[in-house]
Amino acid sequence: MKKIMRRTAAALLSFALVLGLTACDTAADDQLKVGIIQMVENGAFDDMREGFIAELRDKGYSEDDLEIVYENAQADASTLSTIARNMNDGSYDLVVTIATPPTQAFVNLGSETPNVFIAVSDPVRAGVLSTFEAPDKNSTGTQNPIPIEGILNVAKDISPDATHFGIIYSSNEVNSASTVEQAKAAMDKMGFTYREGTVSNSSEVQQVAESLLAETDALFIPNDATVQNAMPVVTSAAISAKKPVYGSSAVMVESGALATVAVSDTQIGAISAGMAIRILEGESPADIPAQAVDGRLLVLNTTTAEAIGAEIPEGLESNALILD
Repeated sequence: MKKIMRRTAAALLSFALVLGLTACDTAADDQLKVGIIQMVENGAFDDMREGFIAELRDKGYSEDDLEIVYENAQADASTLSTIARNMNDGSYDLVVTIATPPTQAFVNLGSETPNVFIAVSDPVRAGVLSTFEAPDKNSTGTQNPIPIEGILNVAKDISPDATHFGIIYSSNEVNSASTVEQAKAAMDKMGFTYREGTVSNSSEVQQVAESLLAETDALFIPNDATVQNAMPVVTSAAISAKKPVYGSSAVMVESGALATVAVSDTQIGAISAGMAIRILEGESPADIPAQAVDGRLLVLNTTTAEAIGAEIPEGLESNALILD
């Protein structure tokens, strides 16, 4: 009798273990998997990523429900290509790309895995969709149009004697080229003149910045990951020359640029997360229009203003986000 009871107990234990393992497998199968690709580590992109993740968690996607795999290319195009291919292995429910180069790298693979992009400045020109209203490449997301006229109006208020601008950007970034074209058109309209300086990598930024500062009154920096990665050397050179730098993101101002008008990076990440949730819950990217997120936040660096002798009009300062 004891042997029968032992055998029965052993059988029940084995059955329970099988059920437990099956439950674990089912739980693993039910867990969603999202990849995030970032070109380089900087404050703006980090805030976008953190805003995206925070919104997912706030909407109930806990670590038990959703695995997030984050990869950073560290500004290397070859590494970026490898990361994009690895995330195109069919194991991801969604791949999120921050800014233009990672988005192009993934979308150009023609992946069956849906994509949500964050802060692509000109997604149509970048080739990641044909229209905002009906995304057609299994990809949708947010655009961060740079409010160039708003930035230039701020420049007129703070630096009324600055009429000749230097513009630094990477010749390898389509988003930068698009913003520079818009900036030149706006400067023509507003009576400013300008001189361009292009770079191919961050190591060239300091020399180009110093050259432009010697011949212009102020610098304008578009949404360019290559230049943004080297912003401390740009702003250091500008402070030495006692000339202002007007950037296109709050992180540039945090790095020493004088001012910008920009979108909240955390907010654009959260808005993109809302799109991601719709896809994770069964919608197609084709049914989720891409969205332009307007920037209205005036950001000022008062330490830089003091260092270059710039006077901030009282009306501007009272309505701005102040960094120092």
